[in-house]
Amino acid sequence: MKRYFFVKKLLSWFFKFIFKIKVVNPENRPPKDTPFVVASNHAHFFDVVPIGIAFDQQIHFMAKKEVFKTPILRGVAKLMGAYAVDRGVGDVSAVKKSIELLKSGESICIFPQGTRCPYIDLNETEPKNGIGMIASRAGVGIVPVCIRTKRNKMGLFRRTELVVGKYLSPEEIEFPDLFGMEKSQAITKLAFDQIVEMNSQIERKPISEKKIQKTRDKIKRKSEHK
Repeated sequence: MKRYFFVKKLLSWFFKFIFKIKVVNPENRPPKDTPFVVASNHAHFFDVVPIGIAFDQQIHFMAKKEVFKTPILRGVAKLMGAYAVDRGVGDVSAVKKSIELLKSGESICIFPQGTRCPYIDLNETEPKNGIGMIASRAGVGIVPVCIRTKRNKMGLFRRTELVVGKYLSPEEIEFPDLFGMEKSQAITKLAFDQIVEMNSQIERKPISEKKIQKTRDKIKRKSEHK
């Protein structure tokens, strides 16, 4: 953990400069000693950077298992406190690891979209329910955040806003009348709706239909392979 904070301090200024990162509504962050799940939209490989910068505590990330097959990426991922998840299948070990971290007082980040979805509107993507299930089972709250840009994707020397949404406490996501999948869906929807709302509060620059369609095709292929 000490290495994480050392590297974060060393590199934060650099990433803030090249991605022009600004943290919006930092007052919405929970107290430092409160474990929570960060729920964020996902459009760029470096989305973890503004999230890491925005919070004082270390945020552990779920990362696709392929990341750990490359020595350099594996080293960076481990430094960031990332842990592997096998996307497209019910990865029980990743779920258990997430709950274990949260119950030990750590905080994690999950991207509800499940994959990078650049350029397209968030309403076109379907969030996965794992975030609701994990937060509920661990008994922690959720911090919805939105990585907001004019092109729906981070870019070098283009302004990036990390907007911290309203903290959803464990009591607010309890849904005592719901159980199982219905409860997980309700919690996920509550968090993701807030992300969508935050993302809509920025003026967009025109994006080519070719780029948008490329992302749609990628999401469709991944959905068909599951």
